[in-house]
Amino acid sequence: MNIIPSVNLNDFISGDSNKKQQFVKEIGEAYENIGFVALKGHFLDDVLVENLYSEVKKFFELPVETKQKYEIPGIGGQRGYVSFGKESAKGKKVGDLKEFWHFGQYVENNPKLKAEYPANVEVKELPQFNMVGKEAYKMLEKTAKYVLRALSLHLGLEETYFDKYIVNGNSILRPIHYPPITSEPKEAERAAAHGDINLITLLMGAQGRGLQVQNHKGEWIDAIAEPDELMINVGDMLSRHTNNKLKSTIHRVINPPKELWGTSRYSIPFFMHPISEMKLDVLDVCIDKDNPKAFDDITAGEFLNERLIELGLIKK
Repeated sequence: MNIIPSVNLNDFISGDSNKKQQFVKEIGEAYENIGFVALKGHFLDDVLVENLYSEVKKFFELPVETKQKYEIPGIGGQRGYVSFGKESAKGKKVGDLKEFWHFGQYVENNPKLKAEYPANVEVKELPQFNMVGKEAYKMLEKTAKYVLRALSLHLGLEETYFDKYIVNGNSILRPIHYPPITSEPKEAERAAAHGDINLITLLMGAQGRGLQVQNHKGEWIDAIAEPDELMINVGDMLSRHTNNKLKSTIHRVINPPKELWGTSRYSIPFFMHPISEMKLDVLDVCIDKDNPKAFDDITAGEFLNERLIELGLIKK
């Protein structure tokens, strides 16, 4: 399969059982075959998207020393600003050609989790930045909830199986700026080949070339979304939980051709994480004689910590 399938969330929430069933079938097959899908009908409206990009661009245009005020030591880059070249893909020594920001969960009615997660960081210079970020976070979280409900049905689970794990989950909204490239990069890419850690990732800003997905033959294919689509992929936590029935696909952001080096690229992924005590033990419905249990038992929190160490964001 060399084309990323496109589905519309309105079919799932339409109240029409045939449309709902068709959506579940299409999204389930897409995630079993390639691990990526383009989604229309999400909960982000055009005005919110426009405002978010506008605020994000304003932030990354701030002077470096202003941005660095918002780089918080000791939290593994989980909130606030992460400066250029700090993060590398698992197994890579070279830092990616990007800087980014992290909005985290807005915990409600759970003092224990409120204490567990770092606080969100307020940008004083841009009064709208945090407000727009929070609204986008909520709409992406809502979209992700329905995608996971469709996947629950596809797996033969109860529709709301994931709901209790994602309320107040450790999800992250990450506006990324890939600055203009000024000289021939030595081995570095805008984002080196990697799989995501989390349950699912919802990506804004996959218009135009850059994002590539590796299919099961090992070939790289372009993943280009329409302006009204989110690109959504399976992360390693969900892949592990489903015994690789749903595929976490390796993907990358390649450097543009030389004539486009002078341009910035922005993309805004939302990494849907569960609460840290969610057990990622392989689901019984995903084990059979042809597919024996492939992974040891682990919680989402333990798995995340392992991976942040591998990425160089947390020191052992």
